[in-house]
Amino acid sequence: MKETCEFLKKCGAYFLATIDGDRPRVRPFGTALIYEDKLYIMTGKNKPVARQIAANPKIEISAFHGETGTWLRLEAELVEDDRLSAQVAMLDAYPELKSMYTPGDGVTEVLYLKNAKATLCTLSGESRSSEF
Repeated sequence: MKETCEFLKKCGAYFLATIDGDRPRVRPFGTALIYEDKLYIMTGKNKPVARQIAANPKIEISAFHGETGTWLRLEAELVEDDRLSAQVAMLDAYPELKSMYTPGDGVTEVLYLKNAKATLCTLSGESRSSEF
């Protein structure tokens, strides 16, 4: 899990895929935090992605690190954590988001990954997987 989180941070942006009815939806994300031994991400409850996750929490994440020629595929279920402490931890890790979100504002949504399987691949064809 730590390696996955660090990889996402190194990439800066990664792409999260959800399902909207019968259509796939993909968008860039940029948050990743290990909090209380779980990998967390963040979004806003007012965004379509939050509604899609609520309807179907199974997601996939893809990230590519050009300098190393490695990429990550991550499948998981997202679980909302509505505790203020989790929101505070995320916003402390990403203070640039404090202009948009405030703990307890009813908009901030932090979610952790459950039943995650991460596969890290290289251009030479090597890969290794981990589950958390």
